[in-house]
Amino acid sequence: MAIDHIRYDLLAQDALRGLVRRVLTDAAKSGLPGEHHFSITFRTGDEGVRMSQRLREQFPQEMTIILQYQFWDLKVTDTGFEVGLSFSGIPEKLAIPFTAIKSFFDPSVQFGLQFETIEVEQDNADMPSEKPESAEGQSSVTPIPAAAETDKPSDDEPSGDKPSGEVVRLDRFRKK
Repeated sequence: MAIDHIRYDLLAQDALRGLVRRVLTDAAKSGLPGEHHFSITFRTGDEGVRMSQRLREQFPQEMTIILQYQFWDLKVTDTGFEVGLSFSGIPEKLAIPFTAIKSFFDPSVQFGLQFETIEVEQDNADMPSEKPESAEGQSSVTPIPAAAETDKPSDDEPSGDKPSGEVVRLDRFRKK
């Protein structure tokens, strides 16, 4: 198979992270229109993620936040976003780089994106590269098929019988 020197997977990832950036920028300026709201899962250990030590201990690998009714101070930059949320009645400020996002989902219109971590090929190490050095450990992106809302407890939350950090596909929540 031919080597992809252009790295279409990384270009697609950047474009779709730009979509998330645009949607969050619009929400920061004008609020959430209609019934739109966002479920965002991110890796808590990634560089640039800022959160309290209390939350980091509670969510050592990944965390899902919902931007719907009670969030404040949403600020979006070229590289990430900051938002205020309340956890167990305690206000917290989170800073999340776009590269830390694992999934983005808007249940109101059944639209979602899932970003999967991939490793950059090491056999290209001695070849000059025009892609940024931060490409290592970046993600490829997979659109998430439409999923239905459910009242069942979330499978994303760690339980005593399975290890935290398990990848959970949103396909599980589709009506069959």
